[in-house]
Amino acid sequence: MKPPNTGTERHRTRARGPATALAAIAAATAVALNLAIPAQAASTLKAAAEARGRYFGTALTRGDLGISAEVNLAAAQFDMVTPGNEMKWDATEPSKGSFNFGSGDQIVSFAQSHGMRVRGHNLVWHAQLPAWVGGVPLNQVQGVMENHITTEATHYRGKVYAWDVVNEPYNEDGTLRQDVFYKAMGSGYIAAALRAAHAADPNAKLYINDYNIEGINAKSNGLYSLAQSLLAQGVPLHGIGLESHFIVGQVPSSLQANMERFAALGLDVAITELDDRIQMPADSSELQQQGTDYGRVVNACLAVPRCVGVSQWGVDDGHTWIPGTFPGYGAPMMWDSSYQPKPAYQAALSALNSGTSSPSQSPSQSPSQSPLSSPSSSPSSPVPGACSATIKTINSWGGGFQSEVTVRAGSSAVNGWTVKWAWPGGQSISSLWNGVSSGSGSSVTVRNESYNGSVAAGASTTFGFTANGAAATPTATCTSP
Repeated sequence: MKPPNTGTERHRTRARGPATALAAIAAATAVALNLAIPAQAASTLKAAAEARGRYFGTALTRGDLGISAEVNLAAAQFDMVTPGNEMKWDATEPSKGSFNFGSGDQIVSFAQSHGMRVRGHNLVWHAQLPAWVGGVPLNQVQGVMENHITTEATHYRGKVYAWDVVNEPYNEDGTLRQDVFYKAMGSGYIAAALRAAHAADPNAKLYINDYNIEGINAKSNGLYSLAQSLLAQGVPLHGIGLESHFIVGQVPSSLQANMERFAALGLDVAITELDDRIQMPADSSELQQQGTDYGRVVNACLAVPRCVGVSQWGVDDGHTWIPGTFPGYGAPMMWDSSYQPKPAYQAALSALNSGTSSPSQSPSQSPSQSPLSSPSSSPSSPVPGACSATIKTINSWGGGFQSEVTVRAGSSAVNGWTVKWAWPGGQSISSLWNGVSSGSGSSVTVRNESYNGSVAAGASTTFGFTANGAAATPTATCTSP
């Protein structure tokens, strides 16, 4: 999704002097918005996010570092930096076995000098690969991949908070991309990549990162099933990155529910590349809607304890990848091309300062403190009978709720399961994942998908749903053929 940036090719040169002080930028931002900020409220995104146990980050490229006004604004407002292109394969290993970390080191140095942490981006991706990778014999691809991961992650060991180990592995229909890594290793390349990254940088959190997985859909369902499988195998996966490249007014309604189901697996979730593009020219109503979108995203993160932070993919409208990739669209950031704050900034800051939040585990918490296996796969005593099912409410809101259902095998393995229950008060399922539903009226029947019907003796699997109506946890029954 992110095109390469070579120096200034994405930048429009402007004759502007550098900001005189970081505090002045924050103050000017508040004044420009006419914000009545109470004494106890934070005046920057990073301070407000940190008060909620989160971070608020941005993406920077080497070219951005030469623009004083942009980097001063970034340092004033953000506490996490993602290199836009400087850690990708084409930048770090342009020819086989020949590594160059100079550009990435500049981003890391900038972050360290301003008290900001770094999200490493990325180690394995089908795009921005140097041509030589495609010419490697398939029986040598795993060795090449693991050497690349090991060398880069070792170079940045201790300097990176988290790695996007595997980036954008899924097609829109929920199948894995048929890239060089898949062709060589099948789906196992993802586990191999995560294990190599963990061995090289054991204190970094390891993520799978993708776009169009923000809501509950075929693509996010595919990733959810993969995450369950990896965790059940003990693979060191610690988080899911939701890129969040939105079109104004189209933030998915199931964003929070989707984050919650990944969090229920024991994974962190993060908004990693947020932007919200508008068909140009942008009018005032679209800018207000963009503010609503940013506020919704921030509030969704605050509502999920394991959502550790939000990163915008850039700083201002004058330095964004959007127009070059989506002709006719632009203005996706919280600041315009003159570094003036937009309604999106006001909405994000207001949400952080006044929104309702659930405590998050500290983003500095080491991966060893995060579960490496799904709660549904933890050892427990087998239950009698073929299988059992338990419904648990995960979240509720006015007019709806989200639940998770645990299906557990008894003293013998099951090959296929069916769960049934009856709603007590007119509830109805609005979306469902990891199962196939049928039934009518108050009666609900959910059968397994093709990939989760086999459950070992005493083991379990889960499916989830969102529903309309008052939250309910009816008694469920489970049968197996």
